[in-house]
Amino acid sequence: MKLLKKGVYLRVVLATLMVLAVFCSVGVTPALAIQKNKADTASTAGVQFTDIPTAADSIAIRKKAADSVAKAQAAAKQKAQQQKAPPAEKPKTLWQIFIFGLLGGFTAVILPCIYPLLPLTVSFFTKKSGSRRKAIGQSLIYGVSIIIIYVTLGLLISIIFGSDALNQLATNGIFNIFFFLLLIVFGISFLGAFEITLPSSLANKLDENADKGGLAGIFFMASTLVVVSFSCTGPIIGTLLVDAASKGDRLGPAIGMFGFSLALALPFTIFALFPSALKSLPKSGGWLNSVKVVLGFLELAFALKFLSNVDLAYHWNWFDREIFLSLWIAIGLLMGLYLIGKIKFSHDSDVSHLSIPRTFLAIIVFAFVIYMIPGLWGAPLKSISAFLPPEATQDFNLSSIPGGAVAPSSAPAAVVPASIGEKKYAGNYTRIKTRGLDSWYDYDQALQVSKATHKPILIDFTGFNCVNCRKMEANVWSDPEVFKRLRDDFVLLQLVVDDKASLDPKEQFVSTYSGKKITTLGGKWSDLEASRFNSNSQPLYVMLDSEGNFLKDTTGKDIPTSPADYDIASYIKFLDSGIAAFKK
Repeated sequence: MKLLKKGVYLRVVLATLMVLAVFCSVGVTPALAIQKNKADTASTAGVQFTDIPTAADSIAIRKKAADSVAKAQAAAKQKAQQQKAPPAEKPKTLWQIFIFGLLGGFTAVILPCIYPLLPLTVSFFTKKSGSRRKAIGQSLIYGVSIIIIYVTLGLLISIIFGSDALNQLATNGIFNIFFFLLLIVFGISFLGAFEITLPSSLANKLDENADKGGLAGIFFMASTLVVVSFSCTGPIIGTLLVDAASKGDRLGPAIGMFGFSLALALPFTIFALFPSALKSLPKSGGWLNSVKVVLGFLELAFALKFLSNVDLAYHWNWFDREIFLSLWIAIGLLMGLYLIGKIKFSHDSDVSHLSIPRTFLAIIVFAFVIYMIPGLWGAPLKSISAFLPPEATQDFNLSSIPGGAVAPSSAPAAVVPASIGEKKYAGNYTRIKTRGLDSWYDYDQALQVSKATHKPILIDFTGFNCVNCRKMEANVWSDPEVFKRLRDDFVLLQLVVDDKASLDPKEQFVSTYSGKKITTLGGKWSDLEASRFNSNSQPLYVMLDSEGNFLKDTTGKDIPTSPADYDIASYIKFLDSGIAAFKK
């Protein structure tokens, strides 16, 4: 009875880890700051030295000339500082990738390709070594070998693609379509249609080398595990690498693989240290396959995000928010029905009764489905808004505007001169427009509007596929006080850095910052953000006056740019500092 209770408790823990992996798999947006300093220069062309008859006068003039040079240098330095904003804070995305990898590894442990190998591998070490001390040493080497193999895979991904290519994955149409199809294949594989396996000859060759003994034998034994278990770990690894690579960080794939392999290696090492704990593990059975099927549903849901990315960036305009939600709701319903035994695949065991972990997981899934349903009629769904297509893509919306609780502006509406003309590029951004806010999309036009309306400019460097941008718009901009300031006190300039619309040939140029030819509208704004504001992360918020200069705080310093800030009070303080500075 005690062993049975331990098994139940351990099964609850394993299910909890799997749930955590589910929620972390839709975790977060990354970005990479760029720093570029220019050398200060000063010209002394206007300084002339004249022969003076007296030594005292000559010293005085030389001192005056030196003072003039110093003043010129100070003025040049101040001008250079005015042309640059302090760099934006670099998000700590590598930790998120590591945790995602760690949870993915723990999930892989309870899949049918690995879980049954735990007692076999541990017993192999304990019997072959002859002593507990030697068994522990060999199991540690086994675990380190697993880590080395997976981290090497992550490093190879980084070397093959490089940091510049990785940084483009999030918005590249070909890559996003490829990732979408890849995850669909992974999902179908987990549902049981087929298995993705590496060549059996490779596994046999590694297994032969594993019999050699010594460190090399243990390493090849770890390699055999990696190859044999690929049908289960492959989709998890693929999803992890896709997510890590799309963060645009060179170390992302390696860090993700380190977290994954660490979680995978820990159970083998721990059970080698405490072999008696193996008795408390639940026996292998149909529940292992259930874990695999649930992950298959999650893979299908995750794949839709990549299809949505392409739809937004290339203006296809057919994958709307309600379509996305409908598919997620359908996938969630099928997953819930599977968990309670109402749906069964050909390779599943009969579910005679619901276990406690299975019941709790079914409750979570059905609750999530019910939560999403109001989104079909425009509910903001703030907890998942960062991963959904923007609300502006919703064809049928019954909800009020984000700032609906704000009273209408008491100030007369500022008149924009007809000479400014129609908003440039506005047709490109109807699908990300925030209702109730009057945004502009061209830098030069925004300067003209600022002069005409006597309002400061708030630049929102954003993107179609920017998860943190959608989160800011749904959770911070929707606050009545924030919304009121954006609507009444600023000229809102939204520059979309991943817009793939082509620039007119006359407007294309070679960047003096990167040396690359800029051919797209998004590339133009991305170059502006990097060259002037020292960042390529989104969102980035910058406040300027009507001349395009940085607004200054009470001490005379430039008001720094702001990255995503989910603290509403802090963001209001940032906006108020710009409003007060402009009024001076």
